Amino acid sequence: MSSLLTGVDQRTSLAGMNRMELLLFKIKGDQLFGINVFKVREVIRTPQISAVPKSDSRVVGVADIRGQTMPMIDLAKSLDLEPIPKEKYRDSLTIVTEFNSSVQGFLVENVDRIVHMRWEDILPPPDSLLSVNYLTGITRAHNSIVQIVDVEKVLQEVSGITQEVSAEFMSEHASKTHDHDFFVLGADDSVVARNQLKATLDKLGVANKVVNNGKLALEFLQKWADDADKDISKPVGERILMVISDIEMPVMDGYTLTTNIRKDPRLSDLYVILSSSLSGGFNDSLTEKVGANKFLSKWNPEELAQVIVDRIDAFTEQASQSA
Repeated sequence: MSSLLTGVDQRTSLAGMNRMELLLFKIKGDQLFGINVFKVREVIRTPQISAVPKSDSRVVGVADIRGQTMPMIDLAKSLDLEPIPKEKYRDSLTIVTEFNSSVQGFLVENVDRIVHMRWEDILPPPDSLLSVNYLTGITRAHNSIVQIVDVEKVLQEVSGITQEVSAEFMSEHASKTHDHDFFVLGADDSVVARNQLKATLDKLGVANKVVNNGKLALEFLQKWADDADKDISKPVGERILMVISDIEMPVMDGYTLTTNIRKDPRLSDLYVILSSSLSGGFNDSLTEKVGANKFLSKWNPEELAQVIVDRIDAFTEQASQSA
């Protein structure tokens, strides 16, 4: 099964062209689900699983994969579907994923294939379901609907860990964010990442708007730029502290969003941060290639807060020098 993923490194050339590859799999029955290939380390036959006492019910145990112990998660149960019976574990497959150096295995019924997709062909879930489902996108492949799983939300719920900016950090830096009219625009397809980004900005006292794809972010910026052209408001660069965007998103990815920002003279000076839960040096190189100012791994709230505070310091210093 690992042969499915041969040549993943070569697939990084798709990034920056609003394209990606999707690993299709089945959890239960004929419904197809998908996950970004870059988030997948390998696909293997489910190994022997050792139970872990008092663990989350979705964590069916741990397994040793070539000397590395990792949690094994029943993806069906995580999505409120019928779980895989223990006696069928040996017939199932495990998708081994990596997020910010955290490795885990997801048990699935079967793996179908890898398909080459354009981000514009992947639609976000309906607005009415954004806060209640486990999907980041919906698309169609081989005449079937494919639901793209929000694996980050599953992992956050299973871990039970909700990270936030510490009181110590806030007491040290709160004075920098108060009494200033700062605004940050964010874009991310994961509800977990959106909530965490918004919570961090709210705690810092920074006004914000967080949308679920790059196209919405670009339209927001263009609307503000149009308002400035009509003398309804100040130039966008004087209103927005920074743009913080996920890289992998439906409709328009972060690389394409950044490219469009740099092409528009009304937006080209905006400070842009790209973020991802995916590991790999290609993020740094492509971030530089498309003209983003910084790459940030998701999501350590305090690290994110520090980046925001640093930008506020630079913005304030620049403004004082221009005065």
